Amino acid sequence: MKKVLVVLAILGAFSGLAQAQQKIQVLSTQELVNECKLPASPESRSFCIGYTTAIYDTYLATRHPQRAKPFICVKQPAPKRDDVIADFVKFAGANPELADKPAAGTVLGFLAMRFPCGRK
Repeated sequence: MKKVLVVLAILGAFSGLAQAQQKIQVLSTQELVNECKLPASPESRSFCIGYTTAIYDTYLATRHPQRAKPFICVKQPAPKRDDVIADFVKFAGANPELADKPAAGTVLGFLAMRFPCGRK
């Protein structure tokens, strides 16, 4: 019985190691641009809005104000979401070297450029 448990433990360890070594696919900038281009299907539009909103919301939720100064400052009233997304698509098109980069990083870089924070 102990031998069986040892074998199962070893197999479990190898299984966990194999899963840890799997490459996690991330959405590329080009893939996001393809979803965000207009005219978009309702599914693509929903994905684009959800993904880009999640990136910004994650930035807001994870940035510790005492340890990291803000680098994206959207002044109110905020521009229309569709206008910002259209500007992102243009930005990505003008910077083809970003096409294979992770979309989340490109979106954050774009937002930092589009909505820079003023110096205090």
